[in-house]
Amino acid sequence: MIAPSKNTYTYYPGCSQSATNKAYDISCRNVARVLGIELLELDDWNCCGATAYTAIREHRSFVLSARNLALAEKQGRDLVTACAGCYLSLHKANKYFGEDPKLRGNIRRALQAGGEDYNGGIKVRHILDVLVNDLGEEVISQHVVRKFEGLKVAPYYGCQITRPFGDIDDPEFPDVMGRMMRWVGAVPVDFAMMTKCCGGMLMITQPEVGQELVGEILRQAKLSGADCISTACPLCQINLEAYQRKVSRQLAADCSIPVLYFTQLLGLALGLEPEQVALGDNLTPAEAILAARSE
Repeated sequence: MIAPSKNTYTYYPGCSQSATNKAYDISCRNVARVLGIELLELDDWNCCGATAYTAIREHRSFVLSARNLALAEKQGRDLVTACAGCYLSLHKANKYFGEDPKLRGNIRRALQAGGEDYNGGIKVRHILDVLVNDLGEEVISQHVVRKFEGLKVAPYYGCQITRPFGDIDDPEFPDVMGRMMRWVGAVPVDFAMMTKCCGGMLMITQPEVGQELVGEILRQAKLSGADCISTACPLCQINLEAYQRKVSRQLAADCSIPVLYFTQLLGLALGLEPEQVALGDNLTPAEAILAARSE
């Protein structure tokens, strides 16, 4: 086992950030580099078993997550991910593994059949938790070179980071992202939809339901006076961006608003260039509102 070093973590990128949501991965890695965090990608990682698979084959999804935990345990460091779905799947599997002896035995037998094993020695973290609670205001503020004075941000957590366990922040009224936004000069708005579901995969299976959920989030963000939405979930980000025209027509309301990853906003405040946070990959242009509010 490798002795853990301060500010060094094993990094699990996950499927979304390796394919359709690379902007999150790019901005996450570059923010970590500027802040002196070493993210060492987990070698030979596999899908965490998130999305619909957990409802259909829950035990198998636990084994998929546990294999990643087993690989990470060999490194002796906290396992960090930026994807909300990956975080919940890995954290849930890890928690249940520790609490349920029968499940633990089943998971270990499945892992052993594949030449791996897990003893429960890993802590699963979300990168937002690491940045705010491990580094904190003092360290991050020292690296801020561009403040977004007066930029009104609607922090959107979605339904998977703080619930159901509430290990990072209050499950219903979190402020961990809002605190970070304040450190870079932005103003987190009072946004009642911050932990409401975006519809997730309902956009594919029941699009009319998913679009209604997305539309209400976008509409409330606009009504709150926000200049943009900041999110920490790749599925939420794409849902909130991709359907703005459609839900605007459906709700007969203006639902157009830039949607950024919190790592993109933080990265720009830390002096990274737009291409270093993959701002050009976003479907909703944010350059104008960011330029108007930065100093």
